[in-house]
Amino acid sequence: EDDSSDDSSDDEEDDIDDLMEGLHLPAGQHLLVDIKNVDPIFLNSEERLAEAMIQLVDESKLTLLSYHCHGLVPVGVSCAGVLLESHVAFHTWPTEGVIAMDLFTCGSGKLIPTLPSIQQLFGVKAAGEDSDDPMMLWSHKLRGFREGFVPGYSFDLNPLDSDLGAEILGSHNDVDIKNPIVSASETDYQTVDIYEILDPASRKLSDYYKSLEDDGSYESLHPEFYAPDLILLLDGRIQSSLHGDAPYHESIVHPAMITHPNPKRVAVIGGGEGATVREILKHSTLEKVVMIEIDEGVVNLSTKYLPGWQDCSSIAHHDGCAEWCFDDERADLRVEDALAYFNDNFGSSSITKSASENDLQEQFDVLIMDCLDPNDDHPFAKVLYTDDGYVTSLYDALTEDGILVVQVGEAVNSRSPSDENGDFENRSTMIKMLDAIGFKSIHIYEESHCQFGAPWTTLIAFKDVETRKRWYRSSAAVELDLSRRILPTKDGKTSLRYFDGATMKSYQMPSRAFEDNYCRQQDKPEE
Repeated sequence: EDDSSDDSSDDEEDDIDDLMEGLHLPAGQHLLVDIKNVDPIFLNSEERLAEAMIQLVDESKLTLLSYHCHGLVPVGVSCAGVLLESHVAFHTWPTEGVIAMDLFTCGSGKLIPTLPSIQQLFGVKAAGEDSDDPMMLWSHKLRGFREGFVPGYSFDLNPLDSDLGAEILGSHNDVDIKNPIVSASETDYQTVDIYEILDPASRKLSDYYKSLEDDGSYESLHPEFYAPDLILLLDGRIQSSLHGDAPYHESIVHPAMITHPNPKRVAVIGGGEGATVREILKHSTLEKVVMIEIDEGVVNLSTKYLPGWQDCSSIAHHDGCAEWCFDDERADLRVEDALAYFNDNFGSSSITKSASENDLQEQFDVLIMDCLDPNDDHPFAKVLYTDDGYVTSLYDALTEDGILVVQVGEAVNSRSPSDENGDFENRSTMIKMLDAIGFKSIHIYEESHCQFGAPWTTLIAFKDVETRKRWYRSSAAVELDLSRRILPTKDGKTSLRYFDGATMKSYQMPSRAFEDNYCRQQDKPEE
C-alpha cells in the first residue's frame, strides 16, 4: 500500500505547527530595503506595484491576508500588506526614482533569500540608454526576544546574532555594496556565508566602477586596489576576508616558519579556505604539508567562491607545482577529525613506536592550529584548547626543535579582565597546559590588520631553547633569510604581500596590555 500521501499530509501539518509556534514567539526578522534609479512610471502605478507585492509574497512562501495601495498627490504610492506572519509595506518617490520597503515576519522563515526577488520585481530600470541601473541598499535585523522564550536558545549559536548579523546584515547606508555570494549554506558541520562588501570608508564606489572600465586609467590598470571585500563567515563569525587575507595568513605562518632553521614537515589543523597552506607552500625547505580539516564543505565552497585563497599559480614552485595549492605534490589534504588524527598517531593511546629515524620523520617541524576561536561558544572549541590528551599529542607530534602556532582570538586591551576570569578562559587554560607539558617558551604576538574588527593574537610555543633564540633576530637577518628561502613569483618578485623583517620585529615582544592582563591572574605568576 502506498502511504506517501499520508506522509506528505503529516509533513505539511508539522510545517504549519512549526509556523504557528514561531508566530506566537515575541521575536521576528526585519528586512529594510531602499532602491534608487527605479523607473518613475512603475513607481507611480498602484496596479503594477500591487502586482509586484503579491508576486513577492508568493515567491517568498508567505501568506497575504489583505493589502491596500493608495496613490498620493501629486505623485507617489504607499502600499501595505497584512501577512499571516506580520506585514510588508513600502512608499515610492517617482520623481526621485526611489522606493523604500520594509518586510517584517515572525516565525523561522529566512528573509535574506527574498532579496533577489525584491531586486527583480521592484528594481525596474527606467527607459532610455542613459538610465542608470537600479541600486539596492538593504539591512536585516533580528527583532524581539528569543532567549527565555525559545527553549534552549542561545544567541551565540545563532549566526544571525553573531558577526553576520551585527557587522554584515545590520549595516545599511554605511556600505555601498552588500552582495550575498553564499547565503546560509549548510555543510555537515556548520553554516557558511560569503559576502561581497564595499565599505565607503576604505574604497569609493566611483573608483570601483572606474576600475571596471578599459580606459587606461590608474584604477583600470590596478583593479585589485579597488575591488570590494570578500568576507567568509562560519556559523556567523568572520573567518577570513580578501582585504585581511595577507596580514592574517602571513602573520600566522611565516614568523614560525622563518624562525625554524629548516622546516620540512608542517601540519595545519583547520584552515579550510586554503590560504594557510598557500603561505606554507612558499617555503623552499618544505617537503610536506598535511592539512587536517574536518569540513570538506568549507574547502569546496572556498574553491568555488574564494579561488584566490587557494591560488598558487603565480608562485615559481619546483617541478611539482600546481595552480591550485592542494594539487601541489607537497600538499596532503586530509578530510578527518584533527583530534582523532593526533590522538591516534601521537597520543598516549596510540601504539608505542620505537624512536627510529623513520618514526621521527613522521613528526612535524611546525604545527599550526588555524580553527575555532578559543572563546567560541562551541563544545569543539573547548576541547581544542583545553583537552589534556589532545594538547599533549600536539607536543608529541613535534620534532625536538618543533614550533607550535595557535591563533588565539581577539587581543586584550588595558581594561580587560584576566583571561581566566573573562571570555578567554580557554586561552588561559591552554597556555598553562603548554607550560606544564614542557614547552620551553610561550609567546603571544598581535596583528592589527586582519580586518576582524580588533587586533588578533597568535600564540607560538617552542620545544627548544635554541630555536627560540632565532625568534629575536634583527630585521636584517630575517630579511636575508626570507630572500633565501621564500619562493618568488614567476616574474621574480617576492611572493609575500605583507610580512617582512620589520613586521617580524613588531611581533617579538608582547604588548603592554597583554603583560598587564597576564599579571591579573588570581594566582599571580612569578618569574
